[in-house]
Amino acid sequence: MKYSNLYYLKNLNENQRKSVINLDGPCLIIAGAGSGKTKVLTTRVAHIIKERKAWPNQILCVTFTNKAAQEMQIRVSKLLYKQATAIPWLGTFHSICAKILRKHATAVNLNSNFTIIDRDDQLRLIKNICKAENIDIKKLSPKFVIAIIDQWKNKGLFPNNVIIKKGEILEKGILKVYKIYQEKILALNACDFGNLILHCVSIFENKQDILNIYSNNFKYILVDEYQDTNFIQSKWLNLLANKHKNICCVGDDDQSIYSWRGAEIKNFLNFDKIYKNSKKIKLEQNYRSTQNILSTASGLISKNLGRLGKKLWTDGEDGELVKLSCYKNGKDEAINISDKIEKKLKKKFSYNNIAILVRAIFQTREFEERFLKIGIGYRIVGGTKFYERAEIKDLVAYLRIIFQKKDDLAFERIVNTPKRSVGDTTIKQISDYARKHRLCLEDASLKMIEMNEIKPKAKIGLLKILNLVAKWRKNLLSKKHVELMQIILDESGYSEMLKNKKDIESEGRLENIKEFLRGMREFENLENFLEHVALATSIDEDWKGEKINLMTIHAAKGLEFDIIFLPGWEEGLFPHQKSLEEKGDTALEEERRLAYVGITRAKKQAYISFSMNRFYQGDWMESLASRFIEELPKENVEQDSMTENRIDDFDFNQDIFYKEEIRSPGWLRLQKKLNEKK
Repeated sequence: MKYSNLYYLKNLNENQRKSVINLDGPCLIIAGAGSGKTKVLTTRVAHIIKERKAWPNQILCVTFTNKAAQEMQIRVSKLLYKQATAIPWLGTFHSICAKILRKHATAVNLNSNFTIIDRDDQLRLIKNICKAENIDIKKLSPKFVIAIIDQWKNKGLFPNNVIIKKGEILEKGILKVYKIYQEKILALNACDFGNLILHCVSIFENKQDILNIYSNNFKYILVDEYQDTNFIQSKWLNLLANKHKNICCVGDDDQSIYSWRGAEIKNFLNFDKIYKNSKKIKLEQNYRSTQNILSTASGLISKNLGRLGKKLWTDGEDGELVKLSCYKNGKDEAINISDKIEKKLKKKFSYNNIAILVRAIFQTREFEERFLKIGIGYRIVGGTKFYERAEIKDLVAYLRIIFQKKDDLAFERIVNTPKRSVGDTTIKQISDYARKHRLCLEDASLKMIEMNEIKPKAKIGLLKILNLVAKWRKNLLSKKHVELMQIILDESGYSEMLKNKKDIESEGRLENIKEFLRGMREFENLENFLEHVALATSIDEDWKGEKINLMTIHAAKGLEFDIIFLPGWEEGLFPHQKSLEEKGDTALEEERRLAYVGITRAKKQAYISFSMNRFYQGDWMESLASRFIEELPKENVEQDSMTENRIDDFDFNQDIFYKEEIRSPGWLRLQKKLNEKK
C-alpha cells in the first residue's frame, strides 16, 4: 500500500486509515462513541500537509468548541513534529465567521471593529425595545423572543425573509421586535452569534468575488461533530465547499442531542444528497468501553429509525454487566448510590473518575444533600461559567466601551456600576434622547450635560464616568491592556466597592478578578482578548481534588469516566414528558440518543436506576420505569429481584406507551391508564 510506511498511520485501524488517506471528494465519517474521531481528524489534517496537498492556510477545520480546536491544533503539531505552522483557519463556526466578517464588514454595513454581544446583552436590548414599543414583557417574555429570533437565524432568515402564517399573532409581534432589533444592533456596530454566520452567508450569496476568495483558497474542509450543525451552518459549509468539493464531515448520528439549539440531524442523514458521489466510512471499533456497555448502548439505539446504522465493538474485555436497580424514591436512590460509591467503588476508583448523569438538573439536589451529609466531595459540571459571572461581565463592559464608543449595551452596564447616582430614570432620559437624535448613549449623555438637561446629582456622576472613559481611551494608546484594566479597577471604584463589602461573596469576586487579570495576559492586545471572551464556548471546570462529578447528560457529551450512574430512568422524566408533548416521535428518538450518550460515557461500569416515587414540583408522584429500560438487551443487563418485580407490574408492550392521544395530555394520565389496566 502506498501509505503503509507513514509513521502517523501505523497506530490506526483499517477504517481509521481509510478515513485519513481518502482525501479527494466529499466524505462522511460515521464515528461511533469512543472510536477515535479526533485522532482521525487530526491525522487527516497532518496527512494533507505532509503529502503537500495543501498549505496550512488552505485547510478549513471547523469545530463546535474552542477547547476542541485547541486540542486539534496541539495534536496536529505533534504529528508533524512541529514541521508546520499553526492552522490559521482552525476554530469554531463563530470564530471563523467573525474572522471573515472583520475583513468584509462593510459589505453588510458594519465597521471592522464591531462588538460581539452575548445573551445577556441581547436580553437587555430586547427589553429596551419592548419598553419603547409598549410591549408587555410579562405577556411576551424577552427570553422567548430571543429563542424565536435564534430559530429564525438558525434557518437563515433575516426579518424580511420570515413568513408569518395566518393566525400566528404571537410570531407577528416577535417579527416586529426582530426588525427593530436588527436595525439597533447594526446601529450599535454589533453582532450577536447568529448574525456572525448569517452575515457571512449573506456576503457569500451576494458578493461572488468574496465567496471566490475563500472557496478557491480552502482546498480541504474538515468538520467535527457534523450531526450538531443547523441549516445556516450547513449552507455556509456548502457555499465554501462548492469549488473543490473536498469536504470531510465527522460525527455520530446517534449522538445528535441538540435539536433545541437548532441542530438538524437531517444534515447528517442526507449528506449524500447534499454532496453527490460522497464516500461513507464507519468507525465502529470502540477504544473506551467494555463490550457489555457497548452492547447495551447499541441494543437501545437500534430502536431508532432515523439513523444510518452501526454497531460498536471492542477487542477488549466483556467487562461487568450493566447494573439496573429500582429504589423507593429519589432520596433512597441517592443514599444507595452514595453507599455504593463509598463502600465499594472508592477502593478501586478515584472520585474524579465517577460521574452521576441526570436528565434534568433538579435531580442533583438530593445527591448534593447526601454528599454534604456524609462528607463526599462533589462538583457540579456545567455551572455558571467564568465569563458569565456578574463581576467579570462588568469588567468586560468597561473594556468594551473603551474599545468602541457605540457599544450602548456596555455603557448601560457600567454607567452606574459602582453607584454614581445615575439611576434608571436618567438612563431612560438619555436613551430616549439618543433614539430621537440617532446618537449613541455616550454622545447623547455629553449633549444632554452640555444642554443642562440632567439633574445635578446625576450630572456629577455621569460627568465623572464620561471623563474617566475618555481618559482610559487615551491610556489604551500607551499602556498594555492588563495595566489599563488595573487602572480601571482603581479609578472606577470597582475594587473599593468589593473590598468595602467585606463578605464571603465579595472575597470570591475579588479572587475572580485576579484570575481575570491573569487570563488577560495570555492575549497580545485588547481586541484579541475581547474577541476571545465573546467567542468562548467552554471554560475549564474545577477539576482539583477528589470529587464526584454531577452533571446533566447533555453536559457530559464528549466526556468519559470509569464509572457512570444514570438515575431517574422514569416515564415523564426520561424520556422527558415536555419533549414528547412538543415533538412526539422525533423527540422520543432524540431522548433515546441521549440515553445512548449517557451509557457510552462509561469505560468500565454503568449503573442505571429508577425510583417508585419522586418528589417533583412540590408533590410526590408515583413513577413508572422508563420504556427505555425494556429496550435494554437483557443478556447485557443485571437486575435485582426488587427491580424485576417492579418491572413485572406492568406491560411495556401495551400500545398505551406509544399512542399520541395518551401521551400528549401528560404523565399523570399515563399513570392513571396503567393503573386502570391493572
